[in-house]
Amino acid sequence: MDNLLYVNLDPAEAARLAVTHLSAFDDGELYLQYAASESLVFDDGRLKLASFDSGRGFGLRAVSGETTGFAHSSDVSAGAIARAAETLKLVAPGAGAAGEAPRGTNARAYGADNPLEGRSFADKVALLEAIDAAARARDPKVVQVSASLASSWSLIDIVRADGRVVRDVRPLVRLNVSLVVERDGRRESGSWGLGGRTGPDELFLPATWNDAIDRALAQALVNLEARPAPAGELPVVLGPGWPGILLHEAVGHGLEGDFNRKGTSVFSGRVGERVASPGVTVIDDGTLVERRGSLSVDDEGTPTERTILIEDGILKGYMQDRLNARLMGVAPTGNGRRESYAHPPMPRMTNTFMAAGKDDPAEILSRVERGIFAKSFGGGQVDIVSGKFVFSCTEAWLVEKGRLVHPVKGATLIGNGPQVMQRIAAIGDDFALDPGIGTCGKGGQSVPAGVGQPTVLVERLTVGGTA
Repeated sequence: MDNLLYVNLDPAEAARLAVTHLSAFDDGELYLQYAASESLVFDDGRLKLASFDSGRGFGLRAVSGETTGFAHSSDVSAGAIARAAETLKLVAPGAGAAGEAPRGTNARAYGADNPLEGRSFADKVALLEAIDAAARARDPKVVQVSASLASSWSLIDIVRADGRVVRDVRPLVRLNVSLVVERDGRRESGSWGLGGRTGPDELFLPATWNDAIDRALAQALVNLEARPAPAGELPVVLGPGWPGILLHEAVGHGLEGDFNRKGTSVFSGRVGERVASPGVTVIDDGTLVERRGSLSVDDEGTPTERTILIEDGILKGYMQDRLNARLMGVAPTGNGRRESYAHPPMPRMTNTFMAAGKDDPAEILSRVERGIFAKSFGGGQVDIVSGKFVFSCTEAWLVEKGRLVHPVKGATLIGNGPQVMQRIAAIGDDFALDPGIGTCGKGGQSVPAGVGQPTVLVERLTVGGTA
């Protein structure tokens, strides 16, 4: 694999350069990456897009106190690294002791096989053709089908200031099926996706992609029956799995170390305080096998771990990269992440979820006299400082007297993350992770992430609707 990373650079020379240019600072690393990605989109009965991209580069970062110097280039050579080091001279050398090197790890959260290999281009096109044909044959109301297959493979070396090298190899795949149904001039859509840090073989199993079609079609047909959503403050039941995206956005970002060190999060300075209802436990875990947000090591070389953020409603800590952990006097948690070699790391979530409770989901629903059951979400927005959020539902139901009455359209959930955490009245025993489709954005960077939760009852939440 060295020939992919070190085309014009000897690995020993890379280690020497890291020692030379970084040893005077509190922290930093030479981050080398080779990445390849492929995407195929089958739409309207034909292959609409087939793209392949590969590239390599390095990022050189030095940290002194709160100040970071960072430079990057796609030219992986000793000369380019030396030129990048000129940027670091703008940063004063570290005044304190250098940060302790990340501990080693033999743990692997996934394999090293390249998902772009092992299946021919013709096989991939044939898979999408089969999905298109099967989806159209499912129901005469299906008028449009789109199927996509995306794969990527990344090889990274993180060279520390002491010359030690941490290597990780990261596969990632995703299959998505979207379709549109029509009846009496009304059109509605549904979608389902899945993936993770695996090879593509499971996605090619007929049982796998047929299940994706069935789920996308079921959502579209439900939405075809949907009526205008009610508006007002109502009890809301959040379904298991993907609805954990609300937790990710409304609460998760507020538990990242940088926001809390700077005092800009609503959770700043509240470790040890009650921030959620009893029974609420929130965890970030980058070690889950083959999950989309999992990493063997983060992008600073720190092994990922299972970090309890909130336990039984009490705030226990934050997700930390090395810089913010050092400045806050705590240990890093393996949450230093970056989009690519061209970006500096920052505290980011991996797989963030609410742990299971003890309540029966059917019993939870039976408690609702009149409210909303939110089964799936689309996009949303959140303000980290205030905790306020707005999320749109892609599938939701009106609940009356503990029963699902009919699907509703146009429902949005509006609230405040910390307040919602205090209004959780029941937590189901049906914990589920999302199917592997999440992408998290922060500071102009996007990284794969996972979410999850059991069925949860929020005793009241503002619902924006049209009825």
